[in-house]
Amino acid sequence: MIKSNQKTLNIIHVILDAIFVMLSFWLSFQFRFNKFFITTKIIPPLTAYNLPFHCYYKMMFTLVPVYLLIYYTCNLYNPKRSRSRRLELLDLCRANIFGIAFLSTYITFMQVQNMSRWFILYFFITNLTLGFAFRRGLIMILRHFRKKGYNIKHIVIVGYSRAAEGYIDRILKNPEWGYQIHGILDDNKKPGESYRDIKVLGKIDNLFKILPKNKLDEIVITLSLNEYHKLEHIVTFCEKSGVHTRFVPDYNNLIPTTPYIEDFNGLPVINIRHVPLSSPVNKFIKRFMDITGSTVALLIAAIPMFIVAIIIKTTSKGPLIYSQVRVGLHNREFKMYKFRSMAVQEETAEKKAWTVKNDPRVTPIGKFIRKTSIDELPQLINVLKGDMSLVGPRPERPFFVEQFKEEIPRYMIKHQVRPGMTGWAQVNGLRGDTSIPKRIEHDLYYIENWTAGLDIKILFLTVFKGFVNPNAY
Repeated sequence: MIKSNQKTLNIIHVILDAIFVMLSFWLSFQFRFNKFFITTKIIPPLTAYNLPFHCYYKMMFTLVPVYLLIYYTCNLYNPKRSRSRRLELLDLCRANIFGIAFLSTYITFMQVQNMSRWFILYFFITNLTLGFAFRRGLIMILRHFRKKGYNIKHIVIVGYSRAAEGYIDRILKNPEWGYQIHGILDDNKKPGESYRDIKVLGKIDNLFKILPKNKLDEIVITLSLNEYHKLEHIVTFCEKSGVHTRFVPDYNNLIPTTPYIEDFNGLPVINIRHVPLSSPVNKFIKRFMDITGSTVALLIAAIPMFIVAIIIKTTSKGPLIYSQVRVGLHNREFKMYKFRSMAVQEETAEKKAWTVKNDPRVTPIGKFIRKTSIDELPQLINVLKGDMSLVGPRPERPFFVEQFKEEIPRYMIKHQVRPGMTGWAQVNGLRGDTSIPKRIEHDLYYIENWTAGLDIKILFLTVFKGFVNPNAY
């Protein structure tokens, strides 16, 4: 069971962290004062500001326990089974910034003279790099063993609902997380019924027979909305048994993945929709990135765009660029620009027609620029104008917006931010002729979890795997 070895793993983790902090300290000292690095001019030459060797190492033994405490407060010892690399790196960056702040404060209050400022910079970079590499390596090793059946968490699901199905789907899709579901307890399903080979074991009351045996690591409560009156009783019993309990709400399609909770004089209040880009600071950061990025992209793409323009003009009749009305921020319509990839057609017919496989309207050069997304490059002008962003949900034509808003729950939420040239859905393979509901799920995840780092990640993924679109016709 996990309970028997988790404490040992945590202790080993803390000890290894201490070793890596000391190793980073030693390496930084070598980078700054070793003759090899000085003579090869990799680092700036030494100045009068340097302490004797033993002073640095005396400082190190004060620094290590403080760093471990900071790591703890920055959530670096939280469970890592399903934790993303981005969050891990952000927490590690935050911890190292606090650590350097402590070191600077220590130097000031202890009146340490002749401390090398370059050494502090080297220590920050080295400790951050080694710390992240160590954590990713540890996660990869643990995930390898979990796939082999070691370090497994044994769980039972209480309550059959949409939330239960969603939870099971994710667990089975990610065996490296190391969860084994032993079954479902539910009052409305017959024993023996199953979902994806996870069987219903019996009624919820059976939980009170299972828990005293103390063979489970977690209970996951996924009650349907009409059974929430049972929740308090189940949680109370689980806590008395000392079993870790998780609650997956059956209204997760209504609230964001990271809900914004306010303390209303002691009463927790969940905001149904929290959009980070409603903040003026975040809006400014994103707009600055859009203007800078689109300007640089236009300069880089100028020659390819010029070549494509010549080919389009000489191989088919009609305008070089065509504009199509799309729905953008706050449901406002705008004209989105593209290189023309199809024969000229009636506007009324074009408004309501999807492009299909082997569509006769697509020109020979059109097939190529649609597959490679080159036809989208004129949208950089839309970004500069402020109609679009580099990253965001893809905009749709008004005819389809009217259709989808009636058919797909929460579809219109995507219009709370600027539409993008690329997005979270697109880099996850949801482009062209793919599931609209799944696309909206990814768009909502992006809207509710926006950060500048996520935008950079999406742009990076777009460059390396998002240009070629197998679903483009």
